[in-house]
Amino acid sequence: MRLKIALFLSVALIFIAIFAPLIFPHNPNMGDLQMQFSPPSSEYWLGTDHLGRDILSRLGYGARISFFSVLCISFLIVISSFSVGMIAGYKGGVVDNVLMRVCDVFLTFPTFVLALFFIAILGVGLLNVILAIALTHWAWYARMVRSIVLEVRTQNHIMAAKMLGGSEFKILCQHILPVVFVQMIILITLDFGHMLLHVAGLSFLGLGVQAPLAEWGVMIQDFAPFVMEYPHLMVYPGLCIFISVAIFNTLGEALRDKYALDTLKVA
Repeated sequence: MRLKIALFLSVALIFIAIFAPLIFPHNPNMGDLQMQFSPPSSEYWLGTDHLGRDILSRLGYGARISFFSVLCISFLIVISSFSVGMIAGYKGGVVDNVLMRVCDVFLTFPTFVLALFFIAILGVGLLNVILAIALTHWAWYARMVRSIVLEVRTQNHIMAAKMLGGSEFKILCQHILPVVFVQMIILITLDFGHMLLHVAGLSFLGLGVQAPLAEWGVMIQDFAPFVMEYPHLMVYPGLCIFISVAIFNTLGEALRDKYALDTLKVA
């Protein structure tokens, strides 16, 4: 039941993000100074901000940027961690040692601090934030992939495939990759909220999405000077972040409880 509810809510969030232009009638970046700080009304359900922009529309469009960023980060992480983790786990020996030492270097530093370092090198902007977060997270995933491959490669059906003359590429694709892929989906889902917080936090610091684009971290930054007079303005994007993180964390935990243990047993 928990899995179904979390899956429904996560799909609903993604649906809102994808079809934001059809759901929200107002342009999120166009304002009217005569309508600034307007209270909730039939036209502006959550009111307007200091530039007269519709808050509800900015929240909906902000979901697009936030979720798109995390999906791009997840894609880059899967590509890099799959390549490194599967090669290290299947080959072993010197190749494994070298690749894991590289991972250890990345795992030495806190992810947020390391992300700031990469942004200092790459520069500010959404694309650079996506690359920076992916670079700070791939090593942990690569180690997880390696550990799964080490466990799977010693199972009987893998040994039988080797004895029958199966190529390494065929064994990796047909017998090991499906198991690793399921585990990676669970790990990515569990980490979705964490990466979403990274994107929002870096945007809040002015290093990610740049104003006037609608993004939850940018909205919190915009509303910070008005927190005493209009505290509810910061509550809206903060609540969106909180709800999204809670939903995807619940979904990841439900997927882990249902599939994580059974996959290795079935394999």
